[in-house]
Amino acid sequence: MSIPSKILDYLKKNAIEIRVVHHKKVYTIHDLAATLREKLNKIGKTLLIKVDGKPYLIMVPGHYYLDLTKVKKALKAKKVELADEKMIKKVLDMQPGALHPFAKIAGLSLLLDKGLAKAAEAVVRAGSFTESLRMRVKDLKKMEDVTLGDFGKMMAPKVKKAARVVLKQAMKKGYVVKKEAKKMRKAVKNVAKKSKKRAK
Repeated sequence: MSIPSKILDYLKKNAIEIRVVHHKKVYTIHDLAATLREKLNKIGKTLLIKVDGKPYLIMVPGHYYLDLTKVKKALKAKKVELADEKMIKKVLDMQPGALHPFAKIAGLSLLLDKGLAKAAEAVVRAGSFTESLRMRVKDLKKMEDVTLGDFGKMMAPKVKKAARVVLKQAMKKGYVVKKEAKKMRKAVKNVAKKSKKRAK
């Protein structure tokens, strides 16, 4: 699946310099980083959220997870939640995992984490699982209705905690044996270490 023409046309109309990056089919930011051999802090992770019922696109660095409490505080909102797949389809006509940060296409605003705003350029998803875009972050800020803020937290500690819970459940149900679990815990530990290093 290629990048939709409406996205490419939008970027061309705004005279934004981009480079289309072709890669194997990937569904997660971690797989994209590994495939492109790119640091996670140079990859933008875009999500759709609801702030007091209103949809917003939000982008954080790949080594962060979205902190809804921080978003709520920054926007002085009563309720902030992730949009479900049904809402993503309705508002953006896209699948989760391929969301682009070009909010104006859908008549939305973009919340951009300061951690990514500091980067000279970033790789962003653009409605495709086999193609992404490399672009200057300052161009993204120039063309979109951007609100900067601290919207995320470092991923490593949460990854380790979540992995431990999943492995425990998998062992209990017999999906993973003790020997395999040990290897998987070691792999998760390595990913967490790499996430910390890439953040520096």
